[in-house]
Amino acid sequence: MSFKVQLLRHATLLLEINGRRILVDPMLGKKDSMDPVPNASNSDRIPLVELPISDSGLEALLYNTDAVLITHTHRDHWDIAAQQKIPSDTTILCQPADESLIKEQGFTHVKKVEPELHWEDVVIHRTSGQHGTGEIGKLMGTVSGFVLVHGKHRLYIAGDTIWCKDVEDAINTHQPTHIIVNGGGAQFVQGDPITMTTDDVLQVAKFTKAPVAVVHLETVNHCHQKRPDFKKAIADNKLSSRIAVPEDGGWWELQ
Repeated sequence: MSFKVQLLRHATLLLEINGRRILVDPMLGKKDSMDPVPNASNSDRIPLVELPISDSGLEALLYNTDAVLITHTHRDHWDIAAQQKIPSDTTILCQPADESLIKEQGFTHVKKVEPELHWEDVVIHRTSGQHGTGEIGKLMGTVSGFVLVHGKHRLYIAGDTIWCKDVEDAINTHQPTHIIVNGGGAQFVQGDPITMTTDDVLQVAKFTKAPVAVVHLETVNHCHQKRPDFKKAIADNKLSSRIAVPEDGGWWELQ
């Protein structure tokens, strides 16, 4: 009963669970194909980097994908390219707040996870999060994380959230064996970060013994903390054995 994860880019993950393949938060556009996130400290077009696979490799990946899991529909998690490239009869798993929109986009097999969903031999639980604080947090809308349970493995994909009580509750409730968090310390010119900073990730590691992987890095213009920032914080706190910062294209297996 193998459970493997590949980071493609940003928050786009490919999960291989006992022969089934789930694509998470597909952002599939070419480098520089989208306008920058507004109200940021720079105007660099996004994505900042290419996908680590060829066009034909992506086509084969999508052909062999059994389901797509979307934490929320911001364009760095569900872009126009994904909506165009993913076949409309693909099973889409999402939070209830996004079900109608994804159906309106032409997808015919949309399943909301509320509060849990049994798909094939995987149980998927929805969790909550805070995509920022104050008014900005409210403007960012509803976001979710998901815990995927298969055999002995319980993978918590936290989604776009800062360290908060929702994340504490998700860890306490589901006792994940592995965690993936969205880093980058994404931030607008005004307000606090809206995704996890180095300090947030250290808080996660202090709260749980589960190994943590940090993704959502170096792809979107308002994510100011880079891989070296996270690697330094991890090393300085002697947590290299528990927190990983995978490279784009990298695979790992849940042990």
